[in-house]
Amino acid sequence: MTVTRIVAVVLGGGAGSRFGGATPKQLLTLGGRTLIEHCVTAFRAAPGVDEVLLVMPPAFHGESARLVGDQVSAIIPGGAARSDSVRGALAHLTARHDPQATGVLLHDAARPLVTQQIIADCVTALGKYDAAGTAVPTADTIVVAEDGVMSHVPPRETLLRCQTPQCFRLSVIARAHELAAADPDFTPTDDCGVVLRYLPDVPVHVVLGSERNIKVTYPGDLAVAEAMLRSGPPA
Repeated sequence: MTVTRIVAVVLGGGAGSRFGGATPKQLLTLGGRTLIEHCVTAFRAAPGVDEVLLVMPPAFHGESARLVGDQVSAIIPGGAARSDSVRGALAHLTARHDPQATGVLLHDAARPLVTQQIIADCVTALGKYDAAGTAVPTADTIVVAEDGVMSHVPPRETLLRCQTPQCFRLSVIARAHELAAADPDFTPTDDCGVVLRYLPDVPVHVVLGSERNIKVTYPGDLAVAEAMLRSGPPA
């Protein structure tokens, strides 16, 4: 069945503990707008995206509604872990849309500079595939280490750094998370990884990302994002 509706889910349900401070990082300002405003605006402007859903901690729903309430279909509570927030969003969407005909773009609110090209490529991917993830090649050599000792150097040309959005047919990602939730030994931090582990017969394709699509994790990342924003839109 063809995907006929695409929903972008902006995941801002976390507390941003690695960033520090009392305000969740997704409500920090970048160029005069909060990170969630940047994300929601980007998806609202993207052709092919029919709806934007925002996940936020309950304590910040009022502030979120003031900022983007007229641009999103709903603001729903985030969970204790990222996977809980994703499952909450999937349950919300499954109750309202045909899971077979709906595509989902799962995007971290901490990536405020997602480009229109990336979103367009994700929308295109959902016209062809059941699962895809945004990623960029690594410029660094990556080593596998255990107990402080290097054991293996994988070929660099096979390695990518994951970004978001990660894109799925709703029925596929909902089933993958259902299986993951039943496994007490697995705590997913990445949705492509959930599909790879629990639905190994579903290929996860690659959408090329961008170095501009930076994730704001630590205070220094916000300064880098500010510099990118001042440099203007991508060519």
